Amino acid sequence: MDKISGQKSAVQYLYPPIDPFDRRMLDVGDGHQIYLEQSGRPDGEPVVVLHGGPGGGCSPAMRRYFDPARYRVILFDQRGCGRSRPHASVEANTTWHLVADIERIRIELGIDRWTVFGGSWGATLALIYGITHPQTCAHLVLRGVFTMTQRELDWFYGGGAGRFWPETWARFVGMIPEDERDDLIGAYHRRLFSGNPRVETAHAKAWSAWENALASVHSSGQGSDSPADYARAFARLENHYFINGGFLEHDGWILANLHRLADVPGTIVQGRFDMICPPETAYELTRAWPAATLKMIPLAGHALSEPGISAELVRVMNGMAMV
Repeated sequence: MDKISGQKSAVQYLYPPIDPFDRRMLDVGDGHQIYLEQSGRPDGEPVVVLHGGPGGGCSPAMRRYFDPARYRVILFDQRGCGRSRPHASVEANTTWHLVADIERIRIELGIDRWTVFGGSWGATLALIYGITHPQTCAHLVLRGVFTMTQRELDWFYGGGAGRFWPETWARFVGMIPEDERDDLIGAYHRRLFSGNPRVETAHAKAWSAWENALASVHSSGQGSDSPADYARAFARLENHYFINGGFLEHDGWILANLHRLADVPGTIVQGRFDMICPPETAYELTRAWPAATLKMIPLAGHALSEPGISAELVRVMNGMAMV
């Protein structure tokens, strides 16, 4: 889950655009090459940014939450999306492949410990990486938390959010025959992987539009028409991960293993009116993780670019840099 909304007012909180000092393609095996970049201060405090989706890809805007005079900012496109290749591929593409890729990047760049910064699916991946490699994590900074449970998927793809946006929900479910609407993830899966380019593109755009329409608290409910290439990677990868339960051993795996983060501090920035990842999850996560702090943003939805969320994330990262 996750797509940056188009709100321009958030820009006032961010650092000016900066160019990377390092760009490369990293061969991670299994036929995959991932795009990797570094910006900011080469000897600064390292922070790795995990984008949402799965399938969202990183963007230049994601560099702007960090003081370039203090931070060494590492961004990469996860397998199958953005500039990584092969595009929209789900082969050898699971949560555990991504966790291994993150660890490979850390070793490749010679980093001992780093801050892990992620929102939505990026928060999911940050938690799973942290649980798997707690010794490498100096801090987890999470936004719009998603823990890959069936309850969360049922909320967004089973009609919960649709009760607040009935007209937008009607467009999303309208792509699927009535006798298949009891399992929309499965119904979309059959079409996103049908082998018919026109069918795949049409359903990829509908899948992406449903999520994008609900990203901002100021949404009109009209999802933007994403470019076909972006929508195809975003929808196929998201659907692939969701239909497989995030490739976790059981439902609720993150909360069940949260004790492994007992010594890792965390900061969670959550929009009060997040329709994609409701704040209940962030609240429950904080209760089970004593080292974490929850910062609830009063008038904000899900998007990274919501003004209140942007401001708080910059504040958090500035505060950490001064410690």
